[in-house]
Amino acid sequence: MENSLKTKLKNTITYTILAVWALINLFPLYWMFTFSLKDNREIFGENVIGLPRQWLWSNYEAALTTGNMGLYFLNSIIVTGLTIVLTTVLALMASYALNRLVWRGRNLVNSIFMLGLTVPIHAAILPIFIILRNLKMTNSYQALIIPYTAFALAMAIMICSGFIQNIPKELEEAACIDGAGVFGIFFRIILPLMKPALSTIAIFTFLQAWNELMFAVIFISDSKFRTLSVGIQTLSGSYTTDWGPIGAALVIATFPTLIAYSFMSKKIQQSLMAGAIKG
Repeated sequence: MENSLKTKLKNTITYTILAVWALINLFPLYWMFTFSLKDNREIFGENVIGLPRQWLWSNYEAALTTGNMGLYFLNSIIVTGLTIVLTTVLALMASYALNRLVWRGRNLVNSIFMLGLTVPIHAAILPIFIILRNLKMTNSYQALIIPYTAFALAMAIMICSGFIQNIPKELEEAACIDGAGVFGIFFRIILPLMKPALSTIAIFTFLQAWNELMFAVIFISDSKFRTLSVGIQTLSGSYTTDWGPIGAALVIATFPTLIAYSFMSKKIQQSLMAGAIKG
């Protein structure tokens, strides 16, 4: 009886702590959503935390039309989507070549890729800008896609390599005996087993590219190619600022991240658990 009471008490305390922690983490999302539906008077004094007295859905219309958030949202989708595709494809190919194929210099190449984890993004801004300017690639989608992919590759290759190293080689040997070539083994054996790793790479690359600001500010000056992170800055006026549309733009920018994680969270958890068990 005492053990049952102790167990119930422990569970109650645990769930209470978890509920409070969940509320603390969800409060910024609640505040941002209500912030996006208020005017400056409510935001800065009369009603900071509460629900809006008047739900100003017009803030979203202003953000999408006057603020040009629709175009910036599309640009972010294009840049982020192509970055994810390039990163996953290149990481899969590179990690398979580095861990399964035998060729001279693969350890050196792998070390060079891993050095990418130690390079701060800010240290590379000037040389990347000079290269892009000389190639006349500034003010274009590739001015962001190529650097984003390059900086995401090191982490992606490390994740893929960890999974490939734990795939039994007997599976590939059996496929080879059945007549499969390198590409057949890669697409039929390796790729289906890499889905948790691909989900992890996709969400990490998405967060990196979607929220990146420094490269987008420096490499893009033409409004046609601005991404959301830069576009939100343009909503701030020189003398006065209507903060409601800025809040609406922040909600628009945050919503895809929540959707992406909600669809991929199980795969990410499986990936992390598998890595922990195998490690």
